[in-house]
Order: sequence, then structure tokens, then C-alpha cells
Amino acid sequence: MSSPVFFRPAAAPTLAEVVLWTGATAPEGADLAVVITGVAPLDLAGPGQLTFLDNPRYAAALAETRAAACLVPARHADAVPAGTVALVAREPYRAVAAVAGRIYPDALRPGSLFGTVGVSPSSTVHPEARLEAGVTVDPGAVIGPRAEIGSGTVIGPHAVIGPDVRIGRNCSVGSNATVVHALVGDRVILHAGVRIGQDGFGFAMGPGGHLKVPQIGRVVLQDDVEVGANTAIDRGSNRDTVVGEGTKIDNLVQIGHNVSIGRHCVIVSQTGISGSTTLGDYVVTAGQAGLAGHLTIGTGAQVGAKSGVMNDIPAGQRWFGIPAQAARDEFRLQATLRRLARRAGPAAD
Repeated sequence: MSSPVFFRPAAAPTLAEVVLWTGATAPEGADLAVVITGVAPLDLAGPGQLTFLDNPRYAAALAETRAAACLVPARHADAVPAGTVALVAREPYRAVAAVAGRIYPDALRPGSLFGTVGVSPSSTVHPEARLEAGVTVDPGAVIGPRAEIGSGTVIGPHAVIGPDVRIGRNCSVGSNATVVHALVGDRVILHAGVRIGQDGFGFAMGPGGHLKVPQIGRVVLQDDVEVGANTAIDRGSNRDTVVGEGTKIDNLVQIGHNVSIGRHCVIVSQTGISGSTTLGDYVVTAGQAGLAGHLTIGTGAQVGAKSGVMNDIPAGQRWFGIPAQAARDEFRLQATLRRLARRAGPAAD
């Protein structure tokens, strides 16, 4: 079986170009005409390739690298082996991302999975839909009446765009995704299997049965939002569900109706956010965090993995635990429990 290359380099920059793109500092006398053919990790990088060190845990691998050049923080520059050019960067991870994006632009957002140019004849586009020039629609996709889609956007195979949906320019909608009752900004990425705009989970509970509450709001995804595979974002019940610009949402996340998420938040896999909760800007929720409804999570707050949040979190604080509490209180609780366990001695058989 042959070994395919899924991402072919679109550029082969010189070290001089890498320095220009990243703002890194090269050592005096370095040959900046060296051509970079790709990006690889420390242990796999070879001649012609660029690597980086950002986490000190991998410092031992730095001494063994055979890369042409390595982006490193200043404190590790002297550890770069002979034959590898040390490019000192304040943020090596961001620097290598900038270079990799230029070498492998196709990896930045999903493109047509069928090599389609324009609208595939085997897609179904309603005659009342409006597509700007330059929209790509893969086979099997369905676009409903009065939907509007901006130029440069790619609609993947078997994706469904509902009636009256608005999708901006240079977006990607992955295969089998559904987008209904939604307004989507520019440069938004929706990965495969994403569900946007379906009913929120709303019922008027009662002993005689649960009466369904009509969900008449929308989902608003602002510019530069990215939503991971198989994530679901429910539309609002009586107001919009909103995700602010630049927010990045991982795979397998559930966001309930009326939720408002600020700008540049990071929502990690398997997080669940219940209805009508508000997150400020730059909030981070780690994996499997669960947030109850009608809460306010302040700007810059961080929620630890597997945490159960049942109270508001002030801006800038770190909370974790079940139930979640401020980090200092949770650390104190865990230390106390360990001391009590030691005093009690080993458990009886």
C-alpha cells in the first residue's frame, strides 16, 4: 500500500523569510539562504526542516535534533546543537504555527473533499438560495431556500444549510454538518458532523407531562469562530445563542440554548454548558467541565477539567473540583483530606 501525502508544501521559504515572518533573531553569521522544506517535531526533524522548542519537558530532545533550524526561547538557545540554526523567538509555538500556516495553507481549514470547483451538479441548491461567486458546494450537500453564502466558502459533502441561514465569506462547513436558524460570520470553520441551530432542550415540567417550549431564537457565530467535530450548539429559546469572535470550541462540546460566550474563549472537548449561562471574554473551560444554567463566568476565568460549576465565577479566577470552587480552596480541601487519610492509617480489609 502506498503512503499518501495529505498536505503538500505550498512554499519553501528561506531562513531569511522565516525570520521576517516570525520576528525571530538569528545568530550572527548564520546562513539565511538555507531553504526550509517542511516543519517537524524535534525528534523527527531532518535536514531542510524547521522545528521548535516551547515546552522545557522536551529539552533533552533538542540536543539530538537534526533540523536545519529550531525556534527556541532565549534561555535554550545555547542548547541547540551544531548544524542547527537557533532562531530565538519570544513565543516559539506561535512562531512555528505562523510558518507552518504559510507552508501548509491547506491544513488551516477544510477544503472540498471531492476536488469540487464551484457547485457540484450532484448537490441540491434551492433556486431561491443566493451564493456569491467563488462558493464551493460538494456532492450531496443541500442548501435551502433564501440561504445566503459568501464567496470563498466551502460546503462539504452531505452538509445541510437550512432556509434563511446566513454564512459569511471564506468559511468551511464540514461533511454531514447541519446549520439551521443561524447567522455565521466570516472565516468560520465548522468541522464534520457539527450541529448548529437545532432545538434547545426546553420543557415546562409538570406531573401530567412535560410541555415543549418553542425555541424561537437563533445561533449567532461571530467572525473567526471554530467549532470542532460533532459539537452541538442549540438555538435560543427566546433570545439568541451567541459565540463571540475568535472563540475556539473543541470536538464533542454541548452548548445549550440562550448561552452567551464571549470573544476568544477556549472550550475544550466534552464540556457541557447549560442554558442561559454567560461566559465573558477569554474564558477557558478544560475537558469534561460541566456548567449549570443561568451562571455568569467572568472574563479571563479558567475552569479545570472534570469540574462541576454550580456558582458564578468572578473574573480572572481559576476554579476546579466537584462541586467547583476557587483553586486555593480546592487545594486546601485536598490537602486536608490527605492529612486525615494519613491519620486514619491503612484501610481495614
